[in-house]
Amino acid sequence: MPIIFCSLELYLPYCHSLKDKRNALRKAVERARSRSSFSISEIGHQDTWQRARLGAVSIGPNQQKLEQLAEKMIRNIEMSLGIDADYEIEIIDYD
Repeated sequence: MPIIFCSLELYLPYCHSLKDKRNALRKAVERARSRSSFSISEIGHQDTWQRARLGAVSIGPNQQKLEQLAEKMIRNIEMSLGIDADYEIEIIDYD
């Protein structure tokens, strides 16, 4: 049973306060959650205006399906925020 973890490093040049950043992230994360089976949370840079790190995790039937779902979730976040994200994907095989 594979588990997938995605770490997304985001740069948000249009955010000029923590309130701007949190509003933008909240909308993007809610949209991505509603369209995927990922649990998503901010895991870094909470006190920085223009940077954010998100962590997303899911479990699925096979590795290929999880990779496809992760790519779709990442594209949704990028489209919502109007940016390109740097990301890493790690798949753990748990038996």
